[in-house]
Amino acid sequence: MRVAVVGGGAVGVTAAHDLADAGVDVRLYERAEALGDERRRPRERVEGSSHRAAGVLAPRPTDAAAARIAERAMDRFAWLAERDHRFTFEPAPNVTLVAEGEDAKQTALGEQVAAAREQGVDVDCYDAGTVAERFDSLETDGIGLAAVTERAGYVTPGPGTYVAAMAIRAERLGVELWTDVEASISHEGDGPRVNGERFDAVVVAAGGWSKRVLAPTGVRLPLKPYRVQALVSEASYDGPMVLDTEAGVYFRPHPDGLLAGDGTVPEECDPDGWSPTGDGWFADTATDAVEKRTGLTVESETAWGGIATATPDGEPLLGEVLPGLYVGTGWHGHGFVRAPATGEALADTVLGERAPPAAYDPERFDGMPEFEISEGMSL
Repeated sequence: MRVAVVGGGAVGVTAAHDLADAGVDVRLYERAEALGDERRRPRERVEGSSHRAAGVLAPRPTDAAAARIAERAMDRFAWLAERDHRFTFEPAPNVTLVAEGEDAKQTALGEQVAAAREQGVDVDCYDAGTVAERFDSLETDGIGLAAVTERAGYVTPGPGTYVAAMAIRAERLGVELWTDVEASISHEGDGPRVNGERFDAVVVAAGGWSKRVLAPTGVRLPLKPYRVQALVSEASYDGPMVLDTEAGVYFRPHPDGLLAGDGTVPEECDPDGWSPTGDGWFADTATDAVEKRTGLTVESETAWGGIATATPDGEPLLGEVLPGLYVGTGWHGHGFVRAPATGEALADTVLGERAPPAAYDPERFDGMPEFEISEGMSL
C-alpha cells in the first residue's frame, strides 16, 4: 500500500509515522523547507500552524468522541516526551476564570465541567477564594467562578519540537520526507494523485490550507481559516496555565518567562496572505490581562500571528471525502493539543481499522452552509 500525506505539521507527521509503523509505504509532502524545529518562538516569516501554536495542552472534552481523542493525545505527548530529549511535556493545571456578574458564562462553565466529569476528566469548579489559596501567583479579585483541570500542561521549547521529533521517528520507519515541495492533488477514475503520481490513498492534513489543497478535486470543505495571536514576555511566571474569559486571554509559563495568547480575528483569511506579526491591540489586551491576574509587569516585543480553522458546528472534519482521499482539519484553535490522536485516527481510517466519529464526518453538512467564526476559547 502506498500513501501520500500532504502537510508536515503535527497531524501530518503523526499520520505518516503511524502508517509507516503499520508497514505502509509513505511519502510526506511539505512545502516548507524543514519539518519542525527546536525554537522557543516563531520567526518573522510565515510558517505552518504547528510552529506558531501556543503549545497549550488543556483539553476539557464534553462528549465521548472528544474525550477519547483528548485522552489519547495526552497519553501520546507523554509517551514521546519520555523517548526524545528534544521534546518536553511540562505538567501544569489549567485554570479557567469567569468574572462576577457573568451569569451566562458561569452557567456555561458549570455545564461544561459537569459534562467533562461525566467523561472521566479530572476537573471541578471552585470559588475565587479557594483558587487564590491554591495558586498564590494569581489575583482572583472580581472572579465569580473558576474551573481547574488537573491533567494539563504545555510543550517546551515550543510546538515545533513535537513535529521535529515525530518527523525523525517517521523517517527512521522509512517515510520519505519531501520538503520544499508544493503538492497538487487530483482525483481521477483510478484514485487520488499527488503531482500526477498515483497513490492508494492520500491524506490531507494541511490545516488552514486544506480547503485550497483539495479544491482541484472538486471537494468543497465548509472550512474557514482565521487568524489568532500569541506573545512571549520575559516576566518570570511559574504559576498554572490560565484562561481569563473576561479578557479573552490565556497565559502559561514559558522557557523565556510567560506566553500569552488568543487575539482571535473572527474573519476568514487568506492562508497565504495574513500577517505573521502580532497586532498592537492584541499585545495591549494580553499584557493588561496578565498584569491584572498576576501582578507582574509584562512587556513584550515578540508577538506573532498564526492560523486556526473553523467549521459551522465547531467540530472537526475528519475522514474520507472521495474514495482513497482523506482529510483532517477544523479544530478551532485546538488542533495541536489533539494532533497525536488526530494523526492516529487518520492512519487507522486509511488502514480500515476504525472509522472516525460520525460527528466529525466531513460530509455531514448539506451543501456549503454559511456560518460565523466563533472563538475556540469561548464558553
